[in-house]
Amino acid sequence: MIYLELFWAFVQIGLFSIGGGYAAMPLIQQQVVDVHPWLTMTQFADVMAIAEMTPGPVAINSATFVGIQVGGLPGALVATAGCVLPACVIVLTLAWVYYRFRGLTLVQGILAALRPAVVAMIASAGLSLLILAVYGQRTLPADLTAIDWVAAAIFLTALVVLRKWKVNPLYIMGGSAAAGVLLYLVCG
Repeated sequence: MIYLELFWAFVQIGLFSIGGGYAAMPLIQQQVVDVHPWLTMTQFADVMAIAEMTPGPVAINSATFVGIQVGGLPGALVATAGCVLPACVIVLTLAWVYYRFRGLTLVQGILAALRPAVVAMIASAGLSLLILAVYGQRTLPADLTAIDWVAAAIFLTALVVLRKWKVNPLYIMGGSAAAGVLLYLVCG
């Protein structure tokens, strides 16, 4: 039964994750933390961090990691298949439709209308992870001064380095991980 639940949860994620893996983060969070309490929010954040660092699409990597956590290797295969199946069907259908009707104004209007929704979904996922990193919980606390200053400093430093010097994000992730280990060891 768990395999069917995993498959169906990731079919829904694959079906509605327009905009890629980052846009799928809120959907994945809802399924694996809220609807099916397979992971805690902290475990979810860890899975998303690993899914972002490993090669491949974030949604598929997270499906694989969640599947392993919940149902071992068969769970990973089922969750990954569930995540990929809707995308394959949708992409093949859209490719045919786009190829056939790409010159129509309606098609261009639909594509333009989807962009703001995708940006909002990515921003929502980013804010959720930022709040979890800086405050250690899913929602903003009543006391906004209860900040994890080490996490906030790493975030701000990484943001400045990314924006000012356009450093490769892989170096930023590696440097942030090293800084986190060092700072949390020193600062406790």
